[in-house]
Amino acid sequence: MTPHVTSLDHLVLTVQDIAATCAFYVDVLGMSVETFHPADGSTRKALKFGAQKINLHQAGAEFDPKSQYPTPGSADLCFLTDTPLSQWATHLTALGVSIEEGPVARTGATGPILSLYVRDPDANLIEISVPSQP
Repeated sequence: MTPHVTSLDHLVLTVQDIAATCAFYVDVLGMSVETFHPADGSTRKALKFGAQKINLHQAGAEFDPKSQYPTPGSADLCFLTDTPLSQWATHLTALGVSIEEGPVARTGATGPILSLYVRDPDANLIEISVPSQP
């Protein structure tokens, strides 16, 4: 049998300002911040949601091993929600977060989705999506 992966555990974002990133992902997307202490004795931050997390690296002070080209603002992430996009639009507007595009129909990993697009503090493209009917 050929080895295969089964799911995503975490990904890493390199960011300019960890505090600003945490505030955005908590206040805007409803994630929680986890402070953790790996075996190397450092203190790190991650953003938790569902069974996944996003580890944060400070630009210029990344942890090894790291991406070959750690660059703030280079990510394009899609997050699934069970909250109607109309409620997201109201929430985003109230927080002063500009909706770059949407709602628009897209194709997700398991089928059709309806998406809104915003930018995080590093200008990463953030897609907020709900499953839609084919």
